[in-house]
Amino acid sequence: MKTRTHASMLALPLVLTTLTGCGMTDKENDDVPSAGTSTSLAAADTMEKTSSGIYDLIGVKGRASDSQPGVMECAGRDAKTHFRVFHPWSFYPESAKDLDRALERLKSELPKHGWKIVKYGPDTSKNKNLKLVADNDERKASVDIVKMAKNDPPKLSLTVVSGCYRVPDGQKVKHF
Repeated sequence: MKTRTHASMLALPLVLTTLTGCGMTDKENDDVPSAGTSTSLAAADTMEKTSSGIYDLIGVKGRASDSQPGVMECAGRDAKTHFRVFHPWSFYPESAKDLDRALERLKSELPKHGWKIVKYGPDTSKNKNLKLVADNDERKASVDIVKMAKNDPPKLSLTVVSGCYRVPDGQKVKHF
């Protein structure tokens, strides 16, 4: 399990570079939107709730991995006062045949809940995994979903990433 976790963390920068909030409003720098003012812990709770809402949209029996959000820097901003939150997790359908149905449900349900699909199609991996990227302007968040049908077990790999938060005056970013 630790090997998979480390491999996921190595892939995280690649995923995060694609999740810049395309189409989101209130952009302060480059393509990353401002998500407002918050502490790291409160913003992490918000990202977990966002992930939970996405999980509810899947509508297929299965289980989600137990993972915690993390904090990263906002490119081009003071690392002591600005941060983003990422929450990587996976969904394992009860039956491998339900993997396609889970992704199709997300593709149809996300737009009904404020998400705009900005990318859908095969990724550049040798497996040509199907990838869906969606932004939510209201939540100032993006989600990157990859269908990994050839994994054992098959899964959806999801990463939810926030816009750029600023900590309240007098506080510092807490990294975890």
